[in-house]
Amino acid sequence: MYDDASLFRSRIDMARYRFGRGEYQYFADPLPEPVRSLRERLYAQLAPVATQWMAALSLETTYPPEFATFLETCHQAGQLRPTPLMLRYREGDFNCLHQDLYGKVVFPFQLVVGLSAPGEEYQGGELLLVEQQPRAQSIGQVVPLAQGEGVVITTRWRPAKGTRGYYRTNFRHGVSPVTQGERFTLGIIFHDAE
Repeated sequence: MYDDASLFRSRIDMARYRFGRGEYQYFADPLPEPVRSLRERLYAQLAPVATQWMAALSLETTYPPEFATFLETCHQAGQLRPTPLMLRYREGDFNCLHQDLYGKVVFPFQLVVGLSAPGEEYQGGELLLVEQQPRAQSIGQVVPLAQGEGVVITTRWRPAKGTRGYYRTNFRHGVSPVTQGERFTLGIIFHDAE
């Protein structure tokens, strides 16, 4: 799919914006059926958990059970462009630590799916997660993804239970340098972009 320009609305060269090195493309509307279906079905499973997270942090945000209703909220806020994307990394490419925020309306989860086989099609290129706890050092994790495996990660922060209730810990994610080969990834972000 990556080489079919008709499927995408824009292509980003990460080095140009100092996001890292590599490139990614945002899918255009209408989304390809597997991407659209996965986005809708997974949202329905995650929305109740997202609402629980907001309640734990004493935030009034709730997420409707239907994805179409959530998208309407994005559109009313001026966020009209779809955000699912496909990323391509070649030898030496990497993605700096970041958060995928595209406007005022943000869903707290996103999905990362490995499309290439580690050890066969590429080396390196591990998914990195870094959690910053208040008044503490950051904690890093490496998440290995086999071809076809996906992981749901937080978009920006998660509630953590402390002695005085819940507090936010900020997360950023990125990709370590690819040392050999070519790595493709599918990213499903649920909120649309401005």
